[in-house]
Amino acid sequence: MSQLRVESFTISLDGFGAGPDQDLQNPLGVGGTSLHGWALPTRTFQKHLFGRDGGTTGIDEDFAARGFRNVGAWILGRNMFGPVRGPWPDESWRGWWGENPVYHVPVFVLTHHARAPLVMEGGTTFHFVTEGIESALAQARQAAGGKDVRVGGGVNVIQQYLRQRLIDEMHIAISPVLLGAGERLFEGINLPALGYACTRHESSPLATHVVLTRQ
Repeated sequence: MSQLRVESFTISLDGFGAGPDQDLQNPLGVGGTSLHGWALPTRTFQKHLFGRDGGTTGIDEDFAARGFRNVGAWILGRNMFGPVRGPWPDESWRGWWGENPVYHVPVFVLTHHARAPLVMEGGTTFHFVTEGIESALAQARQAAGGKDVRVGGGVNVIQQYLRQRLIDEMHIAISPVLLGAGERLFEGINLPALGYACTRHESSPLATHVVLTRQ
């Protein structure tokens, strides 16, 4: 059965999943890029983000690779698509990733402002959903054709799906950095009360990997 998953979502030691003050120069907020020291060198991220061969193997690569297996669609928050806020001034912003984004499947972007679908290279089409998280999930499941749906973030979107107990499984990587400010992933979230438990944890020199599963 199709699952709703969070994969390779990294938080700092002080619990932040993004730094403050996101803008064009800081797509993950100030300091946010430092969270991903475990992921960027892996074979999976080198291939999907940079189109390069090679990269690190081991625990970090194992968790990075699992995040792309059996994924038929993605869900993103508006901030994950870009730094533009409010009504779209035009359609010139086409995402952070160039003309061939990393997804290669349909992507459903939660927003309050309608926009026509954006067809990119490599099989990625961005669909902009204004009807809320359940509508986005229904559309993503249909597009995924029986495969899983991956929630890419950001923090607020993951929190919304968590509060509704719609996420089946989460892989959270805890990076040994401190951000001091930003968006805390589990702010106001009572995971045990929502029925989530830790079902796996492993550590590498660069991160601690935790899998949380809805019971």
